[in-house]
Amino acid sequence: MRIPRVHVDQPLTAGADCALPSGPARHLAQVLRLGPGAEVVLFDGSGHDFPATIAHSGRDGVEVRLGAPGPVEPAPRLEIHLALGVSKGERMDFALQKAVELGVTRITPLRTERSVVRLDGARLARRLDHWRGVIVSACEQSGRRRLPRLDDLQALPDWLPAGWPGGLILDPRAERALTALTPPETGVTLLIGPEGGLSEREINQARAQGFTGVRLGPRILRTETAPLAAIALIQGLWGDLGD
Repeated sequence: MRIPRVHVDQPLTAGADCALPSGPARHLAQVLRLGPGAEVVLFDGSGHDFPATIAHSGRDGVEVRLGAPGPVEPAPRLEIHLALGVSKGERMDFALQKAVELGVTRITPLRTERSVVRLDGARLARRLDHWRGVIVSACEQSGRRRLPRLDDLQALPDWLPAGWPGGLILDPRAERALTALTPPETGVTLLIGPEGGLSEREINQARAQGFTGVRLGPRILRTETAPLAAIALIQGLWGDLGD
């Protein structure tokens, strides 16, 4: 039986007895129905997995005893920052989930001219919490021990001038293919629009800030497919996908 692997949003220490937060505790006790003596793996996002044994499981909470941490997750060969125009519900979730599985290190949701989803106030806070949950779940499933950074929602014109390294913008009309580029010296910042793509003005704004337009092939990809195809190709060319 596969040992459950769960993220805990608190620092973990080898040999310590640890009371789990309500979310992980509920998942282990009520969903998986694990009791005392069951083995689990916990991680706090700092780079290590901690084997643990459930010492107590009940309606009043779950306590575990932590073992020695496993090896630290190596630093990524290539830092990949995905800046993605916000798309509708499941499309955005799918793109975030698979981008995390493919190894992105940072994600910035963007408000663009063609963004259909409008978020502010309490609705924005709920959506950011939801996206963090998608990222955590993808890390739990894929074995990642470091959590990618999730930025607050930003408007594209406000985000662009920050001087992002290795800026690439997907544009099916671009002259150069991704495979024709030289390997980046630092990291890659991948900018992708929402449903309907980025407007001509936004593409020109990105180019003015040093972003290079690249195409992936002869087909126009959906907003949830484009980042995955691009990240997989980038990881295959310059990253760790072939390791």
